[in-house]
Amino acid sequence: MVDFSQWYNFVAVLLLVFALFLILAGVFTAYFGSGKSRTIGVVLLVVGLVVGFLIGFAYHAGSLGGGSDHLGSLVWQAFLVIIAAVIGALVAVGIFLVAIMKS
Repeated sequence: MVDFSQWYNFVAVLLLVFALFLILAGVFTAYFGSGKSRTIGVVLLVVGLVVGFLIGFAYHAGSLGGGSDHLGSLVWQAFLVIIAAVIGALVAVGIFLVAIMKS
């Protein structure tokens, strides 16, 4: 039998990270943009907040296989995944730049 709880966790983390980066892009664009880009930044911010809230609520309610006691651990897991990805990317870019600069 297939255990779908891991897929639910994957989808929830994916959408939470998506929402987080929409929020960050929206704040950045709304703050530094002007005219239409400022409006687009506000829309990105609102969409990120809505997606994040809906996924958090759905996971909390248990419709994504979680439950109220698992939401905090899922958010912490998503945070650690983001930090690990950023550290890995920075190390890879650093090694790439060192290799390019030395040649």
